[in-house]
Amino acid sequence: MVEKIDDMPPGAVGLKATGKLTREDYRNVLEPTLREAVGTGEMRLLFVLTDFDGLEPSAYLSDVKTGLEIGIGHRSAWKRMAFVTDVDWVRKAMHTFGWMVPGELMVTELDKLDEAKAWVTA
Repeated sequence: MVEKIDDMPPGAVGLKATGKLTREDYRNVLEPTLREAVGTGEMRLLFVLTDFDGLEPSAYLSDVKTGLEIGIGHRSAWKRMAFVTDVDWVRKAMHTFGWMVPGELMVTELDKLDEAKAWVTA
């Protein structure tokens, strides 16, 4: 499940994901939120993952489509992304593949959520 985080600083978008992400999560929340954010010309994203179990098989195509369309297609709009999680394998993957993320990237633990919110808008 993915949901928007409402208490974000101005100019930043926040998303929180738990459990397994579904194709509906992409269609109903993730894609529209990211499209709106890149439409401003300056994407500043806080992504929080807790109790994350990956993607359902039906969501893999949506993940690739979103990455190509919004990540690569609007690469210049991405300014900062803070990835906040205590899921060890996700943190390791983000450190390994973070060079592919457009803009600046911060990967940190859940106990540093407030720092990540401040950094993403700085």
